[in-house]
Amino acid sequence: MNLTLNVDENLIERGRMVARSRHTTLNAAFQQWLQEYTSKAVDVGEYDALMSRLSHVNAGRTFTRDEMNERSDRPLSSAQSASNQ
Repeated sequence: MNLTLNVDENLIERGRMVARSRHTTLNAAFQQWLQEYTSKAVDVGEYDALMSRLSHVNAGRTFTRDEMNERSDRPLSSAQSASNQ
């Protein structure tokens, strides 16, 4: 599929130079960027789906910012470590 974009000429030339230095074309670099860009949207969808599946989980109370950011100095026991994987 062909796509027409309005882009500053200098930006196109700089893009071509970068692509050449990486032994590729601007077209191939753009396709790779677009693939990565659109795959992030899938990640957001997966996150939303996970949050939806976990909506039944209730910690029983609201935690403070300090509590949520607290780091434990205690190492995990082997049973805790295995259950977290």
